[in-house]
Amino acid sequence: MNSHLLKQNIAFAIFRILGLMVVSILFWILGFIIYQGAGVISWEFLTSAPSNGMTSGGIFPAIVGTLYLIVGSSVVAFPVGILSAIYTSEYAGNGNIVKFIRIMTNNLAGIPSIVFGLFGMSLFVNTLGFGDSILAGSLTLGMLALPLVIRTTEEALKAIPDTFRTGSLALGASKLQTVHRIILPMAFPNIITGLILSIGRISGETAPILFTVAAYFLPQLPHSIYDQVMALPYHLYVIAVSGTDLEATRPMAYGTALVLIVIVLIINISASYLRKKLQKRHA
Repeated sequence: MNSHLLKQNIAFAIFRILGLMVVSILFWILGFIIYQGAGVISWEFLTSAPSNGMTSGGIFPAIVGTLYLIVGSSVVAFPVGILSAIYTSEYAGNGNIVKFIRIMTNNLAGIPSIVFGLFGMSLFVNTLGFGDSILAGSLTLGMLALPLVIRTTEEALKAIPDTFRTGSLALGASKLQTVHRIILPMAFPNIITGLILSIGRISGETAPILFTVAAYFLPQLPHSIYDQVMALPYHLYVIAVSGTDLEATRPMAYGTALVLIVIVLIINISASYLRKKLQKRHA
């Protein structure tokens, strides 16, 4: 065995070990949450409101609030992010302005979520007068997810070979028709991957909703986009570190974390199924 082949085998072995370590850590975390929280899960826990100072009852209002925020922020981030990526990738070229936009997008992705929360409170809650509401929280979370949507959509569009663009234009199609009929359908399965990642980030954020929408406890479900909501991340924080009987609420915290993980998992599986169907359609 020559030295090059030996080095290659050693590198592959290290990569396998590192990969197994990552998977093991993931399963260890999931197993710990399931072990600690599965005993709390029941129909009453999933369909009732908290009671007795958060020490009993369920998390139904927090589940509904989280779903509202996921949908609301997706409505904000997905169209704006996808259209922005189409512009920078297909229309704007590679000039200095586009490079500046991409640098700013990358910088925006690195801003801590609590800064987004403070900005959302200042702009949406106070300046625009939305108050602590689903609208303010969705707009803030949408801004948080926007850089990720833009960058992943750009990469999905760049992965489409230029031969499809030139071929479409040579057949007489306009630039808009080429993007709409050729590029987007082919790139959409990979675009969905970015959307899944953004949903995963949105669903677990606490700081932005703390300043813009989250409530400690609400006796009823929201009736409009101008109402506050309970949300699973903030509810998890509250019952894990607040109150007078932390030992009583700790199992509920693990149960809440397990429900949040399951919700994200269901969304990811559904999106992955849709992606595979689209890939088969365009194969």
